[in-house]
Amino acid sequence: MAVVSSVTDLIGSTPIVDVSQLSPNPSVKIYAKLEGQNPAGSVKDRIALAMVNAAEASGELTPGKVLIEPSSGNTGIALAMICRTRGYHLKIVLPENVTVERRQVLEAFGAEIIPSPGAEGSNGAVRLAQQLSAENPDWVFLYQYGNEANPTAHYTTTGPEIVADVPEITHFVAGLGTSGTLMGVGTFLNETLPDVKIYAVEPPSGERVEGLRSLDDGYVPPVFEKWGGMEILDGKRIVRPAESLEWTRRLVAETGIFAGISSGAAMAGAAKVAKKIPEGQEAHIVFVVCDGAWKYLSTGAYTDPLDEVVSRLDEVIYF
Repeated sequence: MAVVSSVTDLIGSTPIVDVSQLSPNPSVKIYAKLEGQNPAGSVKDRIALAMVNAAEASGELTPGKVLIEPSSGNTGIALAMICRTRGYHLKIVLPENVTVERRQVLEAFGAEIIPSPGAEGSNGAVRLAQQLSAENPDWVFLYQYGNEANPTAHYTTTGPEIVADVPEITHFVAGLGTSGTLMGVGTFLNETLPDVKIYAVEPPSGERVEGLRSLDDGYVPPVFEKWGGMEILDGKRIVRPAESLEWTRRLVAETGIFAGISSGAAMAGAAKVAKKIPEGQEAHIVFVVCDGAWKYLSTGAYTDPLDEVVSRLDEVIYF
């Protein structure tokens, strides 16, 4: 591997692992794209870099500027890494009930944490960041939910990587959060391999799977609307919190992939897609492993009794 000039040069080109031993359908192969291999540990490294680069290119972000962004963890950590390397001061609006690991790594990268009410979750952090941005117009608010650089990053990098590594892909599955991954990769696949089916993974309306959101709960990310989300998606698969945890543990136990809990949700969604494919019909499903497990160890999600972990979902933002 060549020597790079900055850790940000390592973002992208993540590996894909065949995890077909987890497929419930013998004629369907399943592949995991390991976004936890990015230097700050998640798929959000891609969009953080793209948003900062775009803001610099437009002249909005210049030396000495302050950035503000709401995050329940991954985007904030990725931005903190990039801001540390480029000399920007970053303020992260963070729900007060996130895991201790997230807060510690943000502090290690030098980010300033502004707490938001834990009971309001990520939506409360967004509202507070919007308020503070309006009160401080000299701050740069990247706003991942509405930033065009978010889906564009996946259109120009993640999608082409998947097609290069799994050219026989028939289905793509990813969690619905900001919707950037689904919109960017989905658009690229529709243009390149129009027969590929695109599926979103959502929690049931009213149930909490942090890191994912249900469109039925009323908030539709602006990038989802701008990129024609309803036309891109071929369907949704609903995954409940307990299923997310069960499949996260199966990823560890049966494939050695030590992934975050939203990755378990994506794997559960991929398995549900595989079940619906007629037996004997060959298919190749790629799903996104959003991040690694190290930010969630304090929750006991990998070791405590499953019912106890599920019961704590309303107390701690896990993923």
